[in-house]
Amino acid sequence: MTNSALKPDNSTSGTLPQPGKKPDRPEMDQPELKKKKANPKALIPILVFLILYLGSGIYFEYIKPVKGEMGFYIMSVVVAFGLALIVAFLQNPTSSFDEKIHICARGIGDDNITIMLFIFLMAGAFSGIAKEAGGVESTANLLLNIIPGRFAIPGLFIIACLISMSMGTSVGTITVLVPIAASVAETAGFYLPLCVATVVGGAMFGDNLSFISDTTIAATKTQGVEMKDKFRTNIKIALPAALITLIILILIALQGGKAELGNYPFQFGLAIPYFAVLVMALLGTNVFVVLGVGIILFLMMGGLEGSLNFATAFSAMGAGTSGMFETMIVTILVSSISALMEDYGGFEAILELIRRFSHSRRGAMFGIALLTGLMDIATANNTVAIVVAAPIARTVSEEYQIKPQKTASLLDTCSCIFQGIIPYGAQLLIAASLSKVSTVSIIPWLFYPFLLLIFVCLSIVFDKN
Repeated sequence: MTNSALKPDNSTSGTLPQPGKKPDRPEMDQPELKKKKANPKALIPILVFLILYLGSGIYFEYIKPVKGEMGFYIMSVVVAFGLALIVAFLQNPTSSFDEKIHICARGIGDDNITIMLFIFLMAGAFSGIAKEAGGVESTANLLLNIIPGRFAIPGLFIIACLISMSMGTSVGTITVLVPIAASVAETAGFYLPLCVATVVGGAMFGDNLSFISDTTIAATKTQGVEMKDKFRTNIKIALPAALITLIILILIALQGGKAELGNYPFQFGLAIPYFAVLVMALLGTNVFVVLGVGIILFLMMGGLEGSLNFATAFSAMGAGTSGMFETMIVTILVSSISALMEDYGGFEAILELIRRFSHSRRGAMFGIALLTGLMDIATANNTVAIVVAAPIARTVSEEYQIKPQKTASLLDTCSCIFQGIIPYGAQLLIAASLSKVSTVSIIPWLFYPFLLLIFVCLSIVFDKN
């Protein structure tokens, strides 16, 4: 997320880009070459946000719970960021209100932010029509009918990985598969929290790697990289962790009983769009094309199978895009706050802190990973954590010459790791609610997220840039 100033005039000193040579990351304008003075006070807006959002979350989750509500989702993240933006505007008295508006506009108007907002809209439309058509259930049931009962647990992990990659949401995957996981635990005699954790782990794998996940969209577009490049970097970390998890689950399955999965009804035509989206994404097809083809296929297949008509299809797409509005507003607010903080010297203050404790590129990467993890712990929302951490991570990666695809991978992976293990995150709360177990009982069985954390650390230690 780059907050560039006006193009320098001929009197500005510095090196201009060579003709025909593309910059490493796309920019709207050439950034002002004047170095900002470090100013820790510029980071106060983020501190205000964390106090408001994290404080209210802790209060309503653990001190005074509200029946039927998730404590960390009572205060709107939009309200918290809105108040933080007001604080950002009150800072830096040397700049006028109009100048601050102009700074915000540059932050919001970055090419990558604009593309990200458009992708969010299309992803919402795709999610809406897929849900209305019944594509998720048909795809999951199709795969469940293939799994041998003896290997129900590792099979659930694979299905969760594929479904989450195809639909781009871990919460949706968990909602569909956790009731099935509970049935597997009952019929095969497996420990229920283990079966639930298996689904959660697979869902986080897919969420991390999916081309249409909002976390992937946020991580790649804020760093100005192609999704396929981030995927290639990411898969080297995620796949080994997933394979080891699968081996562990197979060994556990061999010691247990045979699950009675039964026959799950499905319509093959409704599974085709998800498989098509998955294949196109893996081939590196442009995300707009992937989502566009997915929407068209669901329109066709939903009509043929009788699960959609003209009215329900377009109503579902509208509802899906509406569901993305909060994420889009958060993106706009954070872009504005980040632009003001950077202009006031906040990012330079973070760089100075990193320079003080880290003298290498690897240390800077650990700093990005830690920052993202802490943001997710504070916000209990992996997409918001990425949007908040992304501009700072981009500044750090440019300072330490970290490849942008590596930075995007760290943002997405670390946010998904912590989102999958915090007991007050939506993923574990929904999984616990559906299975009637506590979130704390699920955490020890989350093999994949913990293994993924180990492989992230190894990828940093052995990084060769």
